[in-house]
Amino acid sequence: MTSTTPTTRPSGTAAAPARWQEVARAAGLMRGGTLRATVFAEMSALATATGAVNLGQGFPDTDGPAEVVAAAARALVEGHNQYPPGPGIPALRQAVAAHQERHYGLRVDPDREVLVTAGATEALAAAVLALAGPGDEVLTLEPFYDAYAAVVAMSGARHTTAPLRPGPDGLRPDLDALVEAVTSRTRVLLLNTPHNPTGTVLTPDELAVVADLAGRHDLVVLTDEVYEHLVLDPAARHVPIASLPGMAERTLTVSSSGKTLSLTGWKIGWVTGPAALVDAVRTVKQYLTYVSGAPLQPAIAFALGDPGVARWVDDLVASLTVRRDLLVDGLRDAGFAAVVPQGTYFVLADAAPLGVEDGAAFCRELPGRAGVAGVPVTAFTHEGSATDRELRSWVRFTFTKREDVLHEAVARLRAMPR
Repeated sequence: MTSTTPTTRPSGTAAAPARWQEVARAAGLMRGGTLRATVFAEMSALATATGAVNLGQGFPDTDGPAEVVAAAARALVEGHNQYPPGPGIPALRQAVAAHQERHYGLRVDPDREVLVTAGATEALAAAVLALAGPGDEVLTLEPFYDAYAAVVAMSGARHTTAPLRPGPDGLRPDLDALVEAVTSRTRVLLLNTPHNPTGTVLTPDELAVVADLAGRHDLVVLTDEVYEHLVLDPAARHVPIASLPGMAERTLTVSSSGKTLSLTGWKIGWVTGPAALVDAVRTVKQYLTYVSGAPLQPAIAFALGDPGVARWVDDLVASLTVRRDLLVDGLRDAGFAAVVPQGTYFVLADAAPLGVEDGAAFCRELPGRAGVAGVPVTAFTHEGSATDRELRSWVRFTFTKREDVLHEAVARLRAMPR
């Protein structure tokens, strides 16, 4: 018998393929060959360790409408606990279709043009995996929601970007750069409005440029609209790009219940659009979670059509506006150059007036220095990009916390040693 020397390897493990490193690197988790926790986990851990007020992660600290929670409880008791239909229960698909027509005049077939997903993130991932692959490009604005880079990397496509640039009107998309960023390899333009992390709501004129680009280059527009009902600026208005002339047939619209209803842990999302594109997304989605949230789907179907819940959302917007202004004023008093967001849960603030050059290093110091945690805006950029350099000193804070929590955070920031 011939003796061989085994490869040295920890017992019970296999060689890890390099592919995961590509995805981790695209998500900003690889530095010098070392895998790190997400910046959100890192800052939350720092907040816990120091007793800091955590304004890093964007989730509410109070629940959504009691009647929606009660509807979910009834569904549990009444036996909605097995696999729902793959596309989602008919009542929820019908409620999503009615919502799109009621709010935006968009008519979609609930049987063929609506797909229920495990939150918006799954809808976005399944769409990118269905529509793009090696040799293709997926174009987004930068900074971008951090999951975009990871799912594009998973697809094997290349992630390209065009910047949102700071100016007197907040951070606005550089439309010339957006036009220049489209190439013969661009397949998907992944849009996000209202925009995380900047709080920018794209205007009809800005959306018209995107629509023109999509038409001229035969692109699919994948639009992330999870903050559609959380527009806080009276002068701004959420306009789905699918409602622009010629765009319904080339747009996949993604949204969810989590942000609108302050039920972020439920993970009930949906995607709407032309049947052929929705079928492509469903083909991938059925091999991800398959289905999810059986007792939660009837509750969201109820919520989307209930006038009382609609009034609750209006009250939420009014409350978020007060909390936004409270945080912006506090940040400015503390020496930051804070931008008033038009929507979402977040305020961006430049720490450069405080002498800060590296926002990531500053965020690691901030819990101990001020008793408040935020996240650096570079968590939402490609390392070394022009946007990464331009926003290097910027920090994102969330205001979707109770007013008493925000008052405490603001008091700590104002007392921060400079």
